[in-house]
Amino acid sequence: MSDILAWMTGLIALVVPGFGVSEPAQWNGYVEADYVYVSAQGPGPITAMQVQDGGAVNSGDVLFVLDSRQQQAALDAAEAQVDVAQANVDNLATGSRTAEIDVIRASLDKAQADLVLARSQSERTDQLLAQGLVPQAKADQDGATLKSAAAQVAQLDAQLRVAELPARDPQRVGAEASLLVAQANAEKARADLADRTIVAPVAARVERVFFAQGEIVAAGTPVVALLPAGALKVKFYLPEADRPSFTLGQQLQVSCDGCATGLTATVSYFASDPQFTPPVIYSRDERNRLTFLVEARLDGGTLPPGQPVTIAK
Repeated sequence: MSDILAWMTGLIALVVPGFGVSEPAQWNGYVEADYVYVSAQGPGPITAMQVQDGGAVNSGDVLFVLDSRQQQAALDAAEAQVDVAQANVDNLATGSRTAEIDVIRASLDKAQADLVLARSQSERTDQLLAQGLVPQAKADQDGATLKSAAAQVAQLDAQLRVAELPARDPQRVGAEASLLVAQANAEKARADLADRTIVAPVAARVERVFFAQGEIVAAGTPVVALLPAGALKVKFYLPEADRPSFTLGQQLQVSCDGCATGLTATVSYFASDPQFTPPVIYSRDERNRLTFLVEARLDGGTLPPGQPVTIAK
């Protein structure tokens, strides 16, 4: 009897192609992309949009520019403040200005000449007083003039020494700290101005431009969506019974209607939680209802996001 069944099975297999041969396991999925969404750090109107849908950009290419008049004004003010603080530091480090010192030195020279004249006059008056040719009042007056001239020389000499000295340490420390603050403010203003020109972070295809020139964008709102190389992946769901036969890094076959042949994808992610299943006790019968998300990166090739695909080992 078994021979007859075997003979009939063989006969049917010859007449009906594919009879008795099971189809290879396949799973349905779709293509998804990991987009890079580019936004501005601050709000403002777009003054220049440099890209369009479908275009290609390299890393560092300008995507769009926001109005930067306020940031430019802030930078100009900050740089002016740096100049003021630097000048203050330089002034305290070198003492008084040269012109001021020259004035004090000229006054000292005149005072010294006055002192020489007053000393000579006082000496002559003392001689005449000894001869009884001038009164005592005259001698006292010339003596007072001499003392005044000497005091004037001493005052200007001290003033000159002070003017030539640099500032005291606490003053210099304060001025240098003010300079550092001004430089930091200028650097921030410079960065804020640079942030108004938004560039591509990676080489990619421009998938979508969400705003046009002249429109106002908010901080953090995506303006351009980029699709870099290697950003396409296939997402599909495995039944609980098939999941153990897949591993990270495993290469899979990918096919779809009208697609090029030979497409492959590499498994890059396994979901640990089941999908589309209510919280139930996982009995043997209920486990058949579980499915798990799997992601696989496309190994080259280009498929449009959302494209339905079939996955096979």
